[in-house]
Amino acid sequence: MQKITVDVVSDVVCPWCYIGKRRLEKAINELSGEYEFEINYLPFELNPNMPKEGRNQKEYLAEKFGGEVKYKQLTENVATVAAEEGLYFDYSKQQNSPNTRDAHRLIWLAKKEGVQAEVKEGLLNAFFEKGIDLTKNENLLDVVEQAGLNREKATILLSSDEGLAEVEYLEKLNAQKGISGVPFYIVNGKYGISGAQPTSSFINAFKDISKKTLIEANE
Repeated sequence: MQKITVDVVSDVVCPWCYIGKRRLEKAINELSGEYEFEINYLPFELNPNMPKEGRNQKEYLAEKFGGEVKYKQLTENVATVAAEEGLYFDYSKQQNSPNTRDAHRLIWLAKKEGVQAEVKEGLLNAFFEKGIDLTKNENLLDVVEQAGLNREKATILLSSDEGLAEVEYLEKLNAQKGISGVPFYIVNGKYGISGAQPTSSFINAFKDISKKTLIEANE
């Protein structure tokens, strides 16, 4: 069975990254009989300058989007789109907008421990559907432990600089590739898909890329 590798560049506070994740999963599920997929999650920080203690979510987004009316329109719209994918965003529960570097370090650790997909899903779900405050280490530890990551290893990571250089290196690498917005998908190390595309677009792209890969392999 032909293998397709997808490197997903995304952030845990990016709503379209969560929507794109569901659409990607639906495409993979539909093509599971034709291809074998390997999914890796790479870090991207929407706001690397966010303070460690975070900021009031509503105030921060209203300021970013240009006022409360715009904030309300955009969050309602994204929640509607998310619901179509079976996701139930609750912006009223989200009190703090966190700095996500520690979350990315935990996702990096989870890759080494073989539970990256579960930890990534757990963090997205915690933030968007449960309104869990990801500025607090205790909450991060609860979420990743529930997703299958060893709590002791996660605690050691958060109390040190473990994974920091690796996350920063991966972010720099993505920037050098010209990735300035997320979600972004790198397929088989060379083909890019930008944005939370519809499931059908992922399916078509994977079929096209697999054909190109086969042709290149036979040249």
